[in-house]
Amino acid sequence: MKIEQKTKAVIYMLISALGFTLMSVAVKAIPGIPLFEKVFFRNLISCFVALLLLLREKRGFYVVAENRVPIFIRSFLGFLGIVTNFYAVQHLILADSNMLGKLSPITVSFFAVLYLKEKVDKEQILGIVLSFVGALFVIKPSFSLSMLPSLAGLSSVTFAGISYTVIRYLNDKENPNIIVFYFSLMSVLCSIPFMIADFQIPSLKEWFFLMGIGFMACLAQFFMTYSYKNAEASEVAVYNYSGIPYGIILGYILFDEIPDIYSYIGGTIIIVMAIYLYLHGKKKKANSIGKL
Repeated sequence: MKIEQKTKAVIYMLISALGFTLMSVAVKAIPGIPLFEKVFFRNLISCFVALLLLLREKRGFYVVAENRVPIFIRSFLGFLGIVTNFYAVQHLILADSNMLGKLSPITVSFFAVLYLKEKVDKEQILGIVLSFVGALFVIKPSFSLSMLPSLAGLSSVTFAGISYTVIRYLNDKENPNIIVFYFSLMSVLCSIPFMIADFQIPSLKEWFFLMGIGFMACLAQFFMTYSYKNAEASEVAVYNYSGIPYGIILGYILFDEIPDIYSYIGGTIIIVMAIYLYLHGKKKKANSIGKL
């Protein structure tokens, strides 16, 4: 692999992480707009872009019978993941919601072992367990309603973990644009009844941020896709954790938010474990190639 190509992949991933953080900023910036209205516009733009890509490819919208249930599961759980993520973003400080969001690769590993029967060693189990210990520092468990946003954030990465595991299963079985299209379409359709029931006419400023939610989500996904096209996922996925410092910096600048010491400890554990699992994965892959 050319060095230039890997460098591009890293830059794309850093931009992707910033894009997702800016999406969260837009969600948080318009507290007067109901949750499902934000979810609707976040997915409407992605649905439109996926539709254009499918029309350009002349692929059509047909899905073979064996892939319909997995695509439905990915789409519905993906919708629930966005709803719970946006709820967490609205009610937690930006840094904490970003920290919890970065647990999704860990939940993917867990569900991949559970459902896809992928092999995991003791070092990976240790990394997964310690990552959730880090999450507990961020969540700060208590028996009160104040925990609901943190639980929503944890639920979001759980839904995302199952969704991405299904995507991994569909990797060589279905067109990625079909998966994105039906996920976005289901999210739009499921949002409509809730949005109509509590619709708020946005101001000019709120329209700007609503469009920003969809645009930033689409942009972030675009750069993530191109990152993975220029390098293997194991090479660049760790750079997605740059979203944690982005969240701390932007939360302080835009919302005057300062994470407490427990959040810093938890975030540090999550980042350290991500780097540990990344390096361990590279070593494990090198050893397996060496045995061939």
